[in-house]
Amino acid sequence: MVFNVTRARTFLYKSQKHITSSVGTKLCVDNLKDSNTMANVQVDAASSLTSHASEGHPHIQLSMKVNTNRKSSSSVQSTPDIEKKYVHHVYDAIAPHFSSTRFAKWPKVSTFLSSLPQGSLVLDAGCGNGKYLGLNPNCYYIGCDISSSLINICAERGHEVVVADAVILPYRTGFGDASISIAVLHHLSTESRRRKAIEELIRVVRKGGLVLITVWAAEQEDRSLLTKWTPLTQKLEEWVGPGSPRIRSPSTLTLKSIPETEESYTGNKLKNIAEQYEENVEMVAPSTSEVGNSSVVSGDSSDGNQQEYFVPWHLPYHRAEISGHSACALETGLAKKDDKKCAVVYNRYYHVFMEGELERLVSGIDDAVIVDKFYDKSNWCIILEKL
Repeated sequence: MVFNVTRARTFLYKSQKHITSSVGTKLCVDNLKDSNTMANVQVDAASSLTSHASEGHPHIQLSMKVNTNRKSSSSVQSTPDIEKKYVHHVYDAIAPHFSSTRFAKWPKVSTFLSSLPQGSLVLDAGCGNGKYLGLNPNCYYIGCDISSSLINICAERGHEVVVADAVILPYRTGFGDASISIAVLHHLSTESRRRKAIEELIRVVRKGGLVLITVWAAEQEDRSLLTKWTPLTQKLEEWVGPGSPRIRSPSTLTLKSIPETEESYTGNKLKNIAEQYEENVEMVAPSTSEVGNSSVVSGDSSDGNQQEYFVPWHLPYHRAEISGHSACALETGLAKKDDKKCAVVYNRYYHVFMEGELERLVSGIDDAVIVDKFYDKSNWCIILEKL
């Protein structure tokens, strides 16, 4: 489906100021939602502007990166250090390998998207590698993610995408027909940011529009997984501070540079991907970090109220580049080598959700009602309708 330029442009807060060149198209969008929160947003489109004169109307394929200059001092919109280091940086580093393991569609998400009326405009907030973009060919899709590396993968696949923060979506109010957030909110480290992300998903859809949210559950079907994650024994309202978390001493270890190659999903390679996926829930050696002036100590996860974890990702040596993210992460101590598994190990921050927690977050939001809630494959899920 070719995306209609008129609808794409009007989905942003204000129409583009100008478009330059047919390659590396640049759109400038000024004064988005509030001049006190965002201004002078520049969008660089990776794909070219095309015009189908024979069809009598222009079309454009927008694969965009949004650079925002935030002026707000709001703590909700200020990204905590733990998210920057253990979510944003990690997914930028592991993006190609992560993408190669993310191709199966969850049946519940597929059912939701397939049920939408023809012509619906769907926003995927936290779209990752874009596996759900275009799932229902009768709908239009716009995706966004905080990881520029994952957005580049989406752009190469021809999707309409932007780099954006889930708590400050760069879209008009009430324009979409549906929005989805699949396995995203558990990467936000404070309740206020999680609630704000939900409010944004609701804000961008029209009245009667639907919102699907899924998050990792604390009540995992395979309870042994919890013992393979690194629990953080303290919950802090804000994970912000110059010493957050403590960076370990530089490593003298280096990696061999091997170019990335596209994975095919057949035969032994599919088996290898499955093995890598299973490996990426295995335990990282316990560590002690500092968040602000407080200690965050990994320890026993037997506490039934434990919700904050580091979940490891094993990036195989042959998928790491010496000149890229992994080399820097090893030098700064944000990743470590595991020679037994021949992998660079990254920690990803997760806040797993207790039963009823999603519903409680939504309960204080006046313009939406829960129309369905369910537990699926160790995830809590809700569907909202905007009032």
